[in-house]
Parts: sequence; C-alpha cells; structure tokens
Amino acid sequence: MKKIIGLHASRPEALQRDAPCWQAVCRHEDLIPDAGVAVRAFGERIAVFMTEAGLFAIDHVDPFCGVAVLARGIVGELGGRPVVASPMYKQHFFLDTGECLEDVGVRVRCWLARVDEEGVLRLSRPTDRVLGEPDHGT
Repeated sequence: MKKIIGLHASRPEALQRDAPCWQAVCRHEDLIPDAGVAVRAFGERIAVFMTEAGLFAIDHVDPFCGVAVLARGIVGELGGRPVVASPMYKQHFFLDTGECLEDVGVRVRCWLARVDEEGVLRLSRPTDRVLGEPDHGT
C-alpha cells in the first residue's frame, strides 16, 4: 500500500492545520456522472458527486437523521445550482455550499476536491467558504 503524503510535508511549518493536505480517495473514472460515491478521508465519511457543474464533496451523514446516506441521494439542480436530495427525509443540500434548502440553519461541510494529473481524486479538509467568496486557497 502506497503512503499518501501531504503536498507540503517536507516543510514543517506547512504541517499546520491550515495547510492543504490532499488525501487520495479513488480514481476519477470510478465516479458516476450525476450520482454520488461514498468515500473516507481523514477518518470522515464523505459523499462525492460529479455533475455537469463540476466535482463536489460534502459530508455523507444526513444531519437530520444522523445516517450516512447523502451519496445515495438524487442529484439534480434547483435555481441553477447543483443539489442532492437526501434519500431519508428528502431535504435538499446545495453541493456548492452544503446549505439545506428547506432549513437555512442546517448545513453539511463542503470538502475541497481535485483530480491530479494521474486521474486520482484527492480531498482536502472541509472549508467554510460561502458561495461567491473568492477561493484564495487553490
């Protein structure tokens, strides 16, 4: 098994919590268009979605029932934004921000996702970035 090392592991000051550390989770070709795939990274369960709008990763656990099911939800679009509908109680979560459409006080974390030059999907720790804010980390 190949050991995954963070991008800046050779610089000790970069090992701080804020430094990006990318963990391999699967191959890009393993993703199914407009469907979710459940993966593990950093000891967490994460739902990854490949849509026409892009690649998204959110927490896999539905905050309303506490069960890891969001990767099994129905992927679609509401108001021009990509969403997933939970298979449990049917709440919609925006894939770009993690916000719940039906209850604005509830959200799931969004994880940074990228595909490297070898076609491996890598995730980094969640962000609190809000839609429309500039992403200076990538």
